[in-house]
Amino acid sequence: MVNYKHLHYFWVVAKEGSIARASEKLHLTPQTISGQLSMLEDQLGISLFSKSGRNLVLTETGRLVLSYADEIFSLGGELEEFIHQLPARLPQTLRVGVADVVPKSIAHRILAPALKMPEPVRMVCRESNLDTLLAELSVHRLDLVLADRPIPSTVSTRGYSHKLGQCAVSFFATRKLKKKLKGDFPQCLDKAPLLLPSSDNQLRSAIDQWLDKKRIYPLVVAEFDDSALMKVFGQEGAGIFTAPAAIEAEVEKQYDVVCIGRIKEVKEQFYAISVERRVSHPVVSAIMDVARESLFAANKGK
Repeated sequence: MVNYKHLHYFWVVAKEGSIARASEKLHLTPQTISGQLSMLEDQLGISLFSKSGRNLVLTETGRLVLSYADEIFSLGGELEEFIHQLPARLPQTLRVGVADVVPKSIAHRILAPALKMPEPVRMVCRESNLDTLLAELSVHRLDLVLADRPIPSTVSTRGYSHKLGQCAVSFFATRKLKKKLKGDFPQCLDKAPLLLPSSDNQLRSAIDQWLDKKRIYPLVVAEFDDSALMKVFGQEGAGIFTAPAAIEAEVEKQYDVVCIGRIKEVKEQFYAISVERRVSHPVVSAIMDVARESLFAANKGK
């Protein structure tokens, strides 16, 4: 690898035209500079200068090396200028992966405090399936992953699952659909149109078990990977849909629906997954604390 100190001495000598003038500019003895140039030539295995009387003249190869040196040290000057122009406080970057099964409203409520920190924060959010996000976390491309479950035992990724909280599951319907339902909740779900998370969602299996236990057999008209899309279909009256009780009021207002009931036997759980057992990232630590102390603590009874 090229010794950049030696390359810099070469660059100054080439620009000044002699070792004597370069030594004055660099505040070094001519012997020191001459020795460094010889070391650079030995390392590269080429001659950079030829003598013409008392002057040094660049060889053909020396001129080529000088063109590279010009670009290198020009970029170095730009870098130094850029650094000096940076603001005193750069925003801290928070890179978050959100598992696609986590409701957008929950993710927003968990992450929103990051943008209200005393120090500026630049947040980068990625959404994908949990396996993909865990792979990125393992190579430190993410600082945190939000998920509806801890790291699966089948995944070899080394990390730590920090439970943020849990809440009951609420069922919603348009007012028009609610009027058509027969009986009280949960019996009113029997033979009623129902929108559910897809079968590979952890919540789905818990709801299916609960329905079987209650001997309730709704008409499942659609399944969704994206909970936001499920809510839009529910808003249009396609069927009853579910959402975490923690955002019950928000769902009613945003989608113009009403909560027809809530089941406490089934819990939606939410986890923050990191590569650290004890989280040291200040922003990650802060949003975890807020989620535990407000978002989910306020819904323990639901």
